[in-house]
Amino acid sequence: MVARADERDVQFDRWFAVQTNLQSWSADFTQTRSLKVLSQPLVATGKVWVTVPNRFRWELVQPAPTIVLRQPDQLLIIYPRLKRVEKYSLEGVPPGPLKDALALMDASLPRDRATMEESFRLLSATETNSILQMTLQPKSAAARKFISEILIGFRTNDFSIAVTELKFADGSSLRNDFTNTVLNRPIDPALFEVKLAPDFTVVEPLRQ
Repeated sequence: MVARADERDVQFDRWFAVQTNLQSWSADFTQTRSLKVLSQPLVATGKVWVTVPNRFRWELVQPAPTIVLRQPDQLLIIYPRLKRVEKYSLEGVPPGPLKDALALMDASLPRDRATMEESFRLLSATETNSILQMTLQPKSAAARKFISEILIGFRTNDFSIAVTELKFADGSSLRNDFTNTVLNRPIDPALFEVKLAPDFTVVEPLRQ
């Protein structure tokens, strides 16, 4: 159902209050990627760990292991089977798809409502099965050339994140459904570090 504006605002404010006190969270996820050229979506499963403000580890387990590791100054994409690592510096990221993508990822865990509303316009809000979903549109015209909308859904009982979905300008989408979410439990710092074997190849695509 479409949430009434006053009820929606109360729920939003409660969710933002939780974000203010959020130190860490982890969850299992199912990731669904829909592409126009494929008749069936691609489905993967994995786990995510996040510590505020700037570290996360996305680990796809099935069908192909992939680790996306964000550290304060860099983003690493690790392909264990290929023994390959893509490294992106986050210092002085030039305007473009990577900068926009990072901003959109950060939008999944905004620290306050004002910060979110600086970058996004709220298009709609609906509540289904105790999950309040808000659909946002990037205010930046450059960002909209890459991502047309972002959906964020949170559970109204504990205000943990339930779903995110990125809708791309080319008509494709990337959705994450989260389960077994745990808030503010200590996370081993070693999860956000990486020790690569000597036979791994490290490349920096933005420098090529």
